[in-house]
Parts: sequence; structure tokens; C-alpha cells
Amino acid sequence: MISLPVGCTLIELESIGSTNDEARSRAEAGVPDGTVVWAREQTSGRGRRGREWSSPAGNLYTSTVIRPNRPASDASQLSLVTAVALAEALAVILPDQAEIRCKWPNDILVNGAKTAGILLESSGNGEVVSWVVIGCGVNVASHPDNTSYAATDLNEICRRSVTLEHVLEAFLKELFTWRDRWLADGITPIRQAWIDRAAGLGGPITVRLPNQEISGRFTDMDADGALVLELPDGAQRRITAGDVFLQEADR
Repeated sequence: MISLPVGCTLIELESIGSTNDEARSRAEAGVPDGTVVWAREQTSGRGRRGREWSSPAGNLYTSTVIRPNRPASDASQLSLVTAVALAEALAVILPDQAEIRCKWPNDILVNGAKTAGILLESSGNGEVVSWVVIGCGVNVASHPDNTSYAATDLNEICRRSVTLEHVLEAFLKELFTWRDRWLADGITPIRQAWIDRAAGLGGPITVRLPNQEISGRFTDMDADGALVLELPDGAQRRITAGDVFLQEADR
């Protein structure tokens, strides 16, 4: 039996094309804030920019409907909220020596390897967002091979079997705790918690954009969640979207 946070409703499915698609459909149909779609397998999972997300049984796939009643410009901040919540949840589950980092823009690394990812989708009427769907995938029993980055899973890190129920319960507890803190106190404490766990902060990185790659030093993340890159000539560039490659973690 999973202990759920107050205001959370869990919809459990054996298999679905995409939990985000299901959550979006239910959000449009009017399900309340805090509705969580959990599937044990996805047959058409996807990541950022429509990329395929390998979704075999044994890993955690969830999508949470949030109705924050906030300006649409604030909706992207929930990616940081979710990253901090995932990191805190994994800190409860993993050995104390595990190094848990938030990698911009939406990944969680453990010991330098990708362990979880986040995908946000939203809809708004005018300036106020109607709903945000927070999609999360956590490698629990397996991880993909032959990727452009290192990957790992919780069972491999812990050297034992970690139950999906344990991970889901820990994640939802932290997600709703940090969501409520965001609603009460704004982005400042969330941004600080993210920076405290930031992967590659202060070091050299390469950012892959649609038409070019840019290398520089990762100096900060601003209040809007954009990465601040210091270029070789000392100029600063604000990056709002792209793929980041860390010198040590990804190469």
C-alpha cells in the first residue's frame, strides 16, 4: 500500500502508450490537481523534443497533473521543483556515498550517470496556466545502453532490488512538499536547492543547440531557469534550451 500525500490521487496502469499523453487527456477532461498517472510500462514513451524514451517494465514512469493557478511564464519553474524533489527522494533511497546531481535542464545524475529525466507539458488560457503535466522517468531496474551519455539504475547503484512502490512513495512525498514550498515562497529557495546539487557548475561544458555547439564555463542558473554560460572571450550567454555535455560526466 502506497502512502500518498494529501490531495494526491493515484491512477495505476499496467501498460500505456505514454503517461504524459494519458495525463494530458485527463487534465483536459478536468481531473483535479494532484492526479498522478503511473504505468508499469510505456509502449510509446518520449523525452524532450519528441525523442524516444526506452520504457521497459521495471522502471518508474509517472505523470502528475498540477493546476498551479500561476502565470504561464512560471510554469517552466516546475521543472526545477521536480528535479529537486527527485534528487531529495533518491537521497532517501540510495547509499549515503552516492553523489546525486541535477543536470541542466531536466536530468538527474547519480555518480555521474543519468538516472532520471523530466518532461513538462502545459496548457493555458491567456496568461494563466490551466494545467501542467510533470512527466518523470526513473531507471530503477534497468538503464539504456549505447547512449551518448553514461546511464545507470537504482538496482545497480544499491546492489539490491529497489521496489517501484518505494521510489514512487518517496518521490511523491518530495514532489508535493517542494510544490507547496514553491507556491508559498516562489522560485528562490527552489533555485538555491537546485544549485546546491548542480552538475558541472563552475566547470567547462558544451551546449548543443539545433544548429551549433557552444563551449564555455557554466557559471550560474538565473531565476528563470536559464543556464548562464561564460564564453572564452568573457562574454556571457543565456541558454534557455539545449543539450549539455559535461567534461567529466558525459565524456
